[in-house]
Amino acid sequence: MSKRIALVGMPNTGKSTLFNRLTGAGAKVGNWPGLTVELLSAKLLLGDGMVELVDLPGLHNLHGFSEDERVARRFVETQPLNGILVVLNTTQLERQLALVLQMKSLGLPMFLALNMADEAKHRGIRVRTEHLEAQLGMPVRLISAKHGQGVPELKQALTAWLREHPQTTHASAIALTEDDVIEDTLNDILSDSLHIPICLSPTRTDRVDQWLLHPWLGIPLFLLIMLAVFQVVYGIGAPLQEGLGWLLDEVKTLWLAPLVAGLPAWASSFLLEGLYDGVGTVMSFLPIIVAFFLAMAVVEDSGYLARAAFLMDALMARLGLDGRAFVMQLMGFGCNVPAMMGTRVMRGRAQRIAAMMMIPFSLCSARLQVFLFFTTAVFSPRAAPWVLFSLYVMSFLLAFLTAWLMRGRTRHALDPLLMELPPYRIPTLAALARQAFRESGHFLSQAGGFIILGVALVWFLTHVPLDVPPASPATLAGQIAAWIEPVFTPLGIDQLLSIALLFGFVAKEVVIGALAVIYGAGGDELSGLLAQRLDWIQAYSFMLFTLIYTPCLSTLATLRSESGSDRVMWASLAWSLGAAWLLSFAFYQTARALFG
Repeated sequence: MSKRIALVGMPNTGKSTLFNRLTGAGAKVGNWPGLTVELLSAKLLLGDGMVELVDLPGLHNLHGFSEDERVARRFVETQPLNGILVVLNTTQLERQLALVLQMKSLGLPMFLALNMADEAKHRGIRVRTEHLEAQLGMPVRLISAKHGQGVPELKQALTAWLREHPQTTHASAIALTEDDVIEDTLNDILSDSLHIPICLSPTRTDRVDQWLLHPWLGIPLFLLIMLAVFQVVYGIGAPLQEGLGWLLDEVKTLWLAPLVAGLPAWASSFLLEGLYDGVGTVMSFLPIIVAFFLAMAVVEDSGYLARAAFLMDALMARLGLDGRAFVMQLMGFGCNVPAMMGTRVMRGRAQRIAAMMMIPFSLCSARLQVFLFFTTAVFSPRAAPWVLFSLYVMSFLLAFLTAWLMRGRTRHALDPLLMELPPYRIPTLAALARQAFRESGHFLSQAGGFIILGVALVWFLTHVPLDVPPASPATLAGQIAAWIEPVFTPLGIDQLLSIALLFGFVAKEVVIGALAVIYGAGGDELSGLLAQRLDWIQAYSFMLFTLIYTPCLSTLATLRSESGSDRVMWASLAWSLGAAWLLSFAFYQTARALFG
């Protein structure tokens, strides 16, 4: 049996950073026997053998009752392990070491990594690791996962540690150790092993938090920071997107068109106007998507994302939820699916269902691609960031409205929010690059199959029968569009756009590719056509409907799986469709009456 280590730690201790530092980009998500969830795992070379490292959800207490804590406990109870690698924040050791004492009851070999040692040193905190090792009965190493300090030594120590524990074992039954016993033991250990200055001087984090966590200024500053993120995304990504679009057009004109010139007309059309224009138009926006992930990685790795949850906790409490639900909403910016799975940190089922009903309104990266295309094509460079910002605000408002409508079910079981606020950090360029590469690669790997299948199907619907003009009323797509026209006409959405929306139900990534096939144009040519055919009112109505109308099939499947209820899934679908039509109708009719 191969060797396996479980990686355990509290939230915001840098556990995921250490996981990525040790394993690189080779992580995968998989199912585990006896568990109904997926966990992240990766192989790493320690000594002369491969070891599987499994990243468990962050937890505060081994005996807690949140879904994440149950998952971690269930894993160590059921899976054979060589040992457990525990990651703690060195600057908060007096609050986090109790978790290690709890986990000793498992009877498994343990290794303790004290992360953020560089920050602890800067604050005058000293740890006597040799005393800590003797009192805990396990190896202890000081590291900085962010900068890689101590990580090579950690790998060497892990290699020697595994030689002492070559066989996998199962954990003992987890006993509920008395809290006062743990507290007494903890005090004895800390008195000999940890030195903290009697009076810590105000840190940079404290000074910044005076403004960013201000009860009146905090939320406006958060909105300004997010607006600045969008300005940066456009400023960096738009020129790169234009350059890549030009390159793709040149490849099509100079290389591909002559290459397929001898094929039948329908085959040439399928390859160039179908697959190449559809997929190429989507790929041309990859620079902006990378820029967005880079900007969001800065916000997350700097420590500001946790503060956003803290800021929104009071507002979310009025809606029957806490700041964790807002964090899941922010996670949905990347993809709704992992954000849905992240709701396991919610302690009550009612709160978890409400959070899952909110997440489909998050402006995910797939929707972002659609909005970037339309804002660039129809709106001026000065107006585009504001338009995108308004869509993000709308996504939050709809999420809050959803929670407000469900507050009667959630308020009575609301628990206080417990979370550690990490110090502010300056993210390293290497870490940002890895995260942007990982997120963009995930987007492409997950979306690639949908995009190719989608544009192929759109080409078929817009070109069959072959003896009629493409995308004309006589094609299959034209017949479908005529059937649904009464639904979309009051929203300012024409027949061709409505066909793209139908494919967006499967995956939003298909929408832009579908438009490229429908209009028979890609890149800058498609942007020009949309700018000619649509005014700003029609474009915004289309984007508003796209934001709200339905999550993709993957999100719906995850919602069904995580909630264990068909009724919740259908309720989410009906609510999003109804809200999309009503809000787009109200906007279009009002804007048309006011601006003509």
